[in-house]
Amino acid sequence: MELQLHKPICFFDLETTGINVASDRIVEISILKVFPNGNRESHTWRVNPEMPIPKQASAVHGITDEMVASEPTFRELASTVYQLLKDSDLGGFNSNRFDIPLLAEELLRAEIDFDMKKALSVDVQTIFHKMEKRTLEAAYKFYCDKTLEDAHSAAADTMATYEVLKAQLAKYPDLENNIPFLADFSSHREFADFAGFIGYDKNGEEVFNFGKHKGVLVEEVLEKEPGYFGWLLNADFPLYTKKVLTRVKLRKFNS
Repeated sequence: MELQLHKPICFFDLETTGINVASDRIVEISILKVFPNGNRESHTWRVNPEMPIPKQASAVHGITDEMVASEPTFRELASTVYQLLKDSDLGGFNSNRFDIPLLAEELLRAEIDFDMKKALSVDVQTIFHKMEKRTLEAAYKFYCDKTLEDAHSAAADTMATYEVLKAQLAKYPDLENNIPFLADFSSHREFADFAGFIGYDKNGEEVFNFGKHKGVLVEEVLEKEPGYFGWLLNADFPLYTKKVLTRVKLRKFNS
């Protein structure tokens, strides 16, 4: 079953130095862009993360410091990546919780202010877990009856994710073949930032989702405790979280 698209969708997968969204870096990125007419284009880049790749990370994806020493940095690739993504919705496997937040951090570090909240995101892992609760390899075998060769290669994982989503649509009549439905179905709680530090209350206003101010309006805290805002900006929070906090502060100031 082919996807019914009204705009392109970019399936992508990252291999990284680790799992910390705020501090880890991309070492490989693969993007499969699918157009409404069914055409596809695929790109894969190895990336110099400008930091050592831990041995435990290399043990997972097989990429070592030596393999990326002469590859471009993400800053050098950022404009090309942005051009691929800017008109598209996004798709991935565990992408809402990891790949999208980390990619947003890399783009912001490269001084590309790409607001990914404008794109719908379909997390194929969430659909899989709601329906079957397995891993990508098991999903590929279950839905496509294929063995995922070269697992943890970004290109292999990206293509497998795309094929699994099409097979899910064919298998489950309850799944609507449109990206808005799939994005909503595959989402977890909606957050103002990707990392989940800032949520929304029942009125759709931003609230802190952690610490001593959990559940309290961000505007209220930033107004009463301006020092807290300064601490947040200097602490080890993701850049996108800081961007959201700054946006709320400026909105309050301008009003």
